[in-house]
Amino acid sequence: MKSLTFVALLFSLCCTFEVSADRPNIVVLMADDMGFADLGFTGSQDIRTPHLDRLAESGVTFTNGYVTHPYCGPSRAGLLSGRYQQRFGFETNPAYDPSNPYLGIDVDQKLFPKRLQEAGYLTGVVGKWHLGAAAPFHPSKRGFDYFYGFLGGGHDYFRIDLRQPVKEAYLQALERNGKPAEFEGYLTTALSSDAAKFVLKNGKKDDPFFLYVAYNAPHAPLQAPEEAIERYSNIKERKRQVYAAMVDVMDDGIGKVIAALEQTGARENTLVFFLSDNGGPQSTPKQPTKWNGSSNGVFRGGKGDLYDGGVHVPFIASWPAKIAAGTVYDKPVISLDIAATALECAEAPKSATNDLEGIDLIAALEGSAEAVPHEFLYWREGGPNARWSILSADRHKHVQNKKDGSPELFHLPDDVSEASDKSGSMPEKTAELLGHWRAWDRSNEESRIGGYKEYHGLKDQFYLDSIPAKATEAGYQPKPIPTFRTK
Repeated sequence: MKSLTFVALLFSLCCTFEVSADRPNIVVLMADDMGFADLGFTGSQDIRTPHLDRLAESGVTFTNGYVTHPYCGPSRAGLLSGRYQQRFGFETNPAYDPSNPYLGIDVDQKLFPKRLQEAGYLTGVVGKWHLGAAAPFHPSKRGFDYFYGFLGGGHDYFRIDLRQPVKEAYLQALERNGKPAEFEGYLTTALSSDAAKFVLKNGKKDDPFFLYVAYNAPHAPLQAPEEAIERYSNIKERKRQVYAAMVDVMDDGIGKVIAALEQTGARENTLVFFLSDNGGPQSTPKQPTKWNGSSNGVFRGGKGDLYDGGVHVPFIASWPAKIAAGTVYDKPVISLDIAATALECAEAPKSATNDLEGIDLIAALEGSAEAVPHEFLYWREGGPNARWSILSADRHKHVQNKKDGSPELFHLPDDVSEASDKSGSMPEKTAELLGHWRAWDRSNEESRIGGYKEYHGLKDQFYLDSIPAKATEAGYQPKPIPTFRTK
């Protein structure tokens, strides 16, 4: 009996080794606040992105790729959980506060890097976290073996200055695996170099790796090396010029990561995704300076909007061993699908994926042309009584975006700019989509956290109100706490 048990164990180990030898490395590259039309493969004429263009050519371009939210933190929560972030009450950007153990992504949510870790993957994240700054939310507690970057929602691109107010931590030190870290030169380049080093270190190992490269470029502040800005001297609008330089440097850094994969011989069997976390910010009558220099092309609106300008993003996947070069896929897909695809490729047990809400994109590419990956895609911003949207597989889009609650209905194949509201002429379709959205929303939770601006206001007021009465009686008059502008 013992000998049979030993043989069975040996057979199991051999099978495990054979499976892991075939599994791909997985890399997710995410830009921040990038406009849809600001890459060569999406139509840009004035910003050069040769490395991302080649990446798109080497695999599949998802022409109708979406994210789950129109701005940073919640979009990243959806990506890394593989579930709509409304399911666990993460609907706004958390304030940076390392002392608050409640202000971050729900600790009961198992992120897909943790599931990959359990499936035998080495996992790393480089760059922006933005899912909570306190210990319970740290990347090392959420499925990552390696972390280099910053925990907040952004950072200055050239300096660290600990003498300044912390606020959203744009001038705080970076960290590497829990210890303070610096960077030299330009932050985007430093992040790219660190990601490339991770690949060079782990690309030749037997066990596969997962790497999440979460750029903060081209998110504000608008800063770039002078030599990069000079390359775009033909662009007369200063914001657009600096923004173009930021995208250019990010593209160059992505080229370094891909080159590291090639150098280790790992490129053929590495699945690489690229997308942005939301659309590019655009000016509005209430926020005339909101524009960051980006272009969303023909799409309406931008960051913060539930029109396509806010949630329709560049979205590509490249896996030379599996995906035919030059593939174009036009059915709606969403960032949730990355988690499901990664875990399917990792051959994780079904028990590790049965609560995910995405689909396996590789299977979708290999399936019939008529197959529909998603019957509906959903959005909600600001809670159950706020703005929301739903997109059907035939690309009818119902948007509830106005303060008076009046609906809008668009058929995107005929109206990509969402300019012609058909809710009045198609009331049945409008009502049908409303019913589907309400059914989806019944499984959502109220947002667990408030906005970061409100949070800082409450915290500042707490400290102002806590000044000892004796100090006030002695003539001490507190001055208003200055706002540390990061945007």
